[in-house]
Amino acid sequence: MAFKTEFEFNLPRGYVDADGNVHKKGVMRLATAKDEILPLQDYRVQNNRAYLVIILLARVISKLGDLESINPSIIEALFSSDLAYLQEFYRKVNEDGSAQVEVGCPQCAHRFEVDMGSDLGEL
Repeated sequence: MAFKTEFEFNLPRGYVDADGNVHKKGVMRLATAKDEILPLQDYRVQNNRAYLVIILLARVISKLGDLESINPSIIEALFSSDLAYLQEFYRKVNEDGSAQVEVGCPQCAHRFEVDMGSDLGEL
């Protein structure tokens, strides 16, 4: 099995561009040390530490819908639910090397794995 460095995701709501198009499907690559260090030199992060996640996600998201490039302005314009999803997705793939999470049925207590990158509405 090959080492996986890119992970597909589906945003819960999606980024809405200036033309009203919604972009939900994307790809995030594993972060490098450089990805985590360089944003610390950015003046926006130095002025507001919470901005770190914006810069970091803009660096590691390589694809989002039909957009040609991803930049901090796009990440800033995401709905808060999408930002929270991406933060958790980033944590999961960079710590575990997988987008798989174990979940349980609240009624029968059956445990199974779900891929965070899949469109959960289509399961």
